[in-house]
Amino acid sequence: MTITEVLDLIARHTREILPGLENHQFAPTDRLVDLGANSVDRAEIAMLVQESLGLSVPRVELFGPKNIGELAELFLQKLDASSPSHREEMNLGHQMPGD
Repeated sequence: MTITEVLDLIARHTREILPGLENHQFAPTDRLVDLGANSVDRAEIAMLVQESLGLSVPRVELFGPKNIGELAELFLQKLDASSPSHREEMNLGHQMPGD
C-alpha cells in the first residue's frame, strides 16, 4: 500500500463523516480540524481507517500527527510493523521510497 492509497482512504472516510467535503481536493497538509471535523468526527475517521486497514493504533499515538499526511505516514508505519502474515492476509504490501 502506498501513501497515496492511505491518503485516499482517509479522504473517503472523511467524506463519509463530513459529507460537505465531497468535492474537496484533499492534500497531505490538510488538518481535519480545519476541515470542520470535531473531536468525535476525528476519532470516528481514525477508527474507520484503522478498520479498513485491519489495524489497532493506540489512541495516544493518534494525537501526534498534525495533518492527514502525517496520519497516513503513521498508518503506513503500523502496517509495516504488523506481522508479514497480517499484511498478506490484508493484501497490503508496501515499500517506502529507498527501501
